[in-house]
Amino acid sequence: MSKPTPSPTSALPRMAAQAAIVALALACLAWRAWPDGRLRVIFLETKGDAALIQTPSGGYLLIDGGADPAALAAAVGRQLPFWRRSLDAVVLTQTDQAHLAGQVAALARYRAGVAIAPPIVRRGALIDQWRKLLAAEQTPIHAARAGERFAFGELRLRVLATGDGDAAGMVLRIDYRATSVVLDHSGGGADEAALADRPARPVDLLAFAWERDPHTPIVAALRPRALVLTDGQPAEQPAEQTFVERAVGGARLYHERLDGTITWVSDGARAWVETERPRG
Repeated sequence: MSKPTPSPTSALPRMAAQAAIVALALACLAWRAWPDGRLRVIFLETKGDAALIQTPSGGYLLIDGGADPAALAAAVGRQLPFWRRSLDAVVLTQTDQAHLAGQVAALARYRAGVAIAPPIVRRGALIDQWRKLLAAEQTPIHAARAGERFAFGELRLRVLATGDGDAAGMVLRIDYRATSVVLDHSGGGADEAALADRPARPVDLLAFAWERDPHTPIVAALRPRALVLTDGQPAEQPAEQTFVERAVGGARLYHERLDGTITWVSDGARAWVETERPRG
C-alpha cells in the first residue's frame, strides 16, 4: 500500500520554521559582530607575525600576515563577519616570509582600502604578487615614514620607526583614548629610532619577538603591563632566557603557543587581555 503524498501546503509550516531558525542564527551572528565601541588587537595563532585589529566603529586592519597562508586565511575568516569582504587597511612591517605570505593570501580574498608599508626595495615572487593583488583592486600603496600618523575612526596608528622594508621593519604604536599598544618585531636600529625623537610613553601591551632579549632600552622606556611574545623574527643568537626571565618589570607574558589566539581589548579607559586557552 503506497503512502499518501504530502501536499505542498502541509510542508509550508516546516519550511517556515526552518527559515525562522536560519534567520535567527544569522541575526545572532550579526549581533555578535556589531561594533561595541571597543578596540581589539587580535594576535592570530599562526607561524610568523600576524595581528588583526577591530576598530571601535567596526573596521578591520590586518598587520602583516604570518608565514602560513592557509592558517591566516582561516583565522581571519573566523574573526570577520561572514558577509564582510573588505579590510580598511593592510599594514606590512617587513617583506620576509614570516610577515608577507599570509597577507598575500588575505588580499586574494579581501579588498583593502589602503596598503601601508615601509619603502620596498626587494623584488621577488611574493612581493610581486602582493603588488599585483593591490593593483587589481586599485588599492593605493603608501610608503610610510617615521612620525606619520593614520586615523581609523578613533583609532590612531603612528609609525615610530621604519627601515627600508628589507631589513629593519616598522615599529608601530596604536592608541585608543587612554590605552595603547606597540608592535615591535624588528629591534636594532628601529628600536633606537623609535626612542630618538621624544621620551616614550608607557603602553598597556608590547608585542616583542620571543628570540630577542627584552632587557632593552625600548622595553624599559615603554614599561608595558603585558608582553605578547611572537615568533616572527628569528635571530642568529636568540636570547637564552626562560619565560619568567623575560617578564621585564613584572609584565604579564603571553605567547600564541601557550595561549592560542590572544586578544587585547580596550574600552578607551582600561584594557585587558583575553586568551583562547585560559590558563589554570
